[in-house]
Amino acid sequence: MPENVVIIGSGPAGWTAAIYTARANLNPIVYEGAINGENQIKGTLPLGQLNQTTEVENFPGFPHGNMQGYLDASIDAQRRMYMAPHRGHGVSGPELMELMRQQALNFGTRIVTDDIVDIDLSLRPFRMKSLEGQEIVAHSVIIATGARANYLGLDSENKFKNFGVSACAVCDGALPRFRERPLVVVGGGDSAMEESNYLTKFASKVYIVHRRGEFRASKIMADRALANPKIEVKWNSAVDEVIGNDDEGVTGVRIRSLVDAQKTETLEVSGYFCAIGHTPNTDFLKGQITLNDKGYIQWPVSHRTNTNVEGVFAAGDVADDYYKQAITAAGSGCQSALDCERWLAVNGIGH
Repeated sequence: MPENVVIIGSGPAGWTAAIYTARANLNPIVYEGAINGENQIKGTLPLGQLNQTTEVENFPGFPHGNMQGYLDASIDAQRRMYMAPHRGHGVSGPELMELMRQQALNFGTRIVTDDIVDIDLSLRPFRMKSLEGQEIVAHSVIIATGARANYLGLDSENKFKNFGVSACAVCDGALPRFRERPLVVVGGGDSAMEESNYLTKFASKVYIVHRRGEFRASKIMADRALANPKIEVKWNSAVDEVIGNDDEGVTGVRIRSLVDAQKTETLEVSGYFCAIGHTPNTDFLKGQITLNDKGYIQWPVSHRTNTNVEGVFAAGDVADDYYKQAITAAGSGCQSALDCERWLAVNGIGH
């Protein structure tokens, strides 16, 4: 018998969609992703990108308080025992994701720790296959697979992720480790310009490391960065290594001239922000859903999460090339659930 709704993805958008569809008695099933080496490398393990961050200070509802006790009382004991002890203010990324997952579970959401690797949207109901070989049939689908940040691929980048290495200035820039300290931004497009200007609100200085002698960014964005007295550009340069230690995290970045290969320089910084874009996780769709020019799922109707395929909805960063925040992802997860429920009702399904 076909499922009413299958939700693919397990970040803030996926769990919010699950909470809303479960409370609407649609009996949703979430494919949260497989736990394997490939997903670890790609950054697509269960619980999404937020599960790979540390402090989350900007998600409403989690001020400083007795978070340890709240977590102990809220999370299933078997999963709780594997979580790191709570530290700091607010809530951590893994804690927030576990709380969302548990809330979806409490309302009856079924969860499968597996990937959807193939989907046929030409048939109704829709047909899907999982990595483990399971075949799934569903009347509707909510795609919430997110987008993974692009990095240079350095071992030292990976070593210091969440210890001074980040791909989101808005998410992390205000954290204490970055305040009144010099920082590095890598990139030359609009994202790099925007991230750099934003970071000057907190940093003592921002270095932009760019491979070319001019920015790829739009002129207005480039001019804004070049006019900022806190920004210094390292032209025709590439990052060789992120330097740091286990106690302090990032302490510097070694860059190399692309004009003179013998010339290197070490920048003493406390943070490294990679601003070379994101890759939306849409490979499994195999061209069946309309994407925009950046590769993100396109919403044909403004402020609606419908895709070009009737009965298929998209939520979160997989359809958001602009905001890319946990709270906006959760918001669109709610929208997708409501859109999905109404579509099913109009078609006489699930009620």
